[in-house]
Amino acid sequence: MGAGPAGARAALRAKASGLSVVLVDENNDAGGQVWRPLPDGFGRLPGIVAPVEARDGDALRHELRQAGVLCLFGHKVWNVGSNLRTDVISPEGSVSWLPSALLVATGTTERVIPFAGWTAPGVMGLAAATILLKSQNMLPGRRTLVVGCGPLLLAVANGILKAGGEVAAVIDLASRMDWLRTLSALKARPDLLWQGMRWQANLRLAGVPMLYRHGIESVVTTQAGFDARIRPVDASGAPVDGAGRVFSVDAVTVGHGLVPGTDVTRLLRARHYYSADIGGWVAESDEMGRTSVPGLFVAGDGAGVAGAAAAGAHGELAALACAHDLGRVSQKQYALERTGLLAKRRQPARFGRAMAGLMALREGAVAAIKPETVVCRCEDVTRAEIDAAAQEGACDLNQLKAWTRCGMGPCQGRTCGDVAGALLALNIGSRESVGYFTGRAPLRPVSLAEVAGQYTYADIPIPKAAPL
Repeated sequence: MGAGPAGARAALRAKASGLSVVLVDENNDAGGQVWRPLPDGFGRLPGIVAPVEARDGDALRHELRQAGVLCLFGHKVWNVGSNLRTDVISPEGSVSWLPSALLVATGTTERVIPFAGWTAPGVMGLAAATILLKSQNMLPGRRTLVVGCGPLLLAVANGILKAGGEVAAVIDLASRMDWLRTLSALKARPDLLWQGMRWQANLRLAGVPMLYRHGIESVVTTQAGFDARIRPVDASGAPVDGAGRVFSVDAVTVGHGLVPGTDVTRLLRARHYYSADIGGWVAESDEMGRTSVPGLFVAGDGAGVAGAAAAGAHGELAALACAHDLGRVSQKQYALERTGLLAKRRQPARFGRAMAGLMALREGAVAAIKPETVVCRCEDVTRAEIDAAAQEGACDLNQLKAWTRCGMGPCQGRTCGDVAGALLALNIGSRESVGYFTGRAPLRPVSLAEVAGQYTYADIPIPKAAPL
């Protein structure tokens, strides 16, 4: 599941090991977020996508086709059963598979710490902005404020400049010292260190203000667009005394890190643990991606944020474990290949973990969310309602969901779950005690017509009447 760097490399390794492989993704081609291809008929505008990204993504897609991997794109997995039965909505209708092993490489969801005005049209995630730039050749706005933390800030700001847009400012929760502390890990990837330095230089040459240890307080809609208010913050992300600034813009892109995608592992009741430094809740797994559920493997950032470069090697490790456990790879070959792949993953993972640490959820920023601010966008649940539920006795996320409907909308808590858990933990005591939303089917919104297909009344089996 998932055709990003981890899933695609896993499929290639599994195929080479003699396994019968199906690679499934709801997108139209392989590449994931980092190597997202342009739609058919789109020409690439110069400068929007880094040449190395375009090259690596095209090479991966070519390799999949050359290897003969069965790739089913435009397929949506909506349920996985306890025996790994996988229910899928395809362009032709509903289909189910019963695999010997299921390798989940579904990546991450972007985290946004809510603030006043964050639900307004024109306020979007950094990941959404990269999709517009990479896949649609479109600017988020004419004049855009880029807010949040982590390396995606610089990537989005540079993408906007190269596409001809204006960046009002880059607002970073981290301090310069926070970035300097990652320098030893950055040296493990001199290519990315050099890229980051070039991004910084480009922004300075363009005269873009870069405000470190600042966060966004509110966005107010005006006739011309937005007035975005920025405030200085401390190391925890909490606002501190100091002069704020207001930027008049027509778009705001914001992202406060990445949350591993655990929909399937939670659905199958795999064991999980919480680690803020790698994104939050992740499934317990060994270094080869084996989870506590037999036959279920995880790989890539969905198993803990470590970046695209490390994700590919992790996918190969998990596929090698699949092949070994299914008897297609000898113990000797397994041990030999395992050693090489672990070494291949080590350096990029060190870099990726350093970046993940910069994007870790800051408790002060969560505590500063105002009572009237919407936290769950699907169900319009505010911070005040979450606090009230905690004071009335809700002691874990599932109770909060039952009492407030937080996490009960179409996104099933992917957008709000991490922050809602942090808010509840402020009242209860710890993220571990608060837990996480229980996984439920459907994993993605599906219609009854999609599930039922061409079913008619004539297809319904009618039992014979019982004897009197």
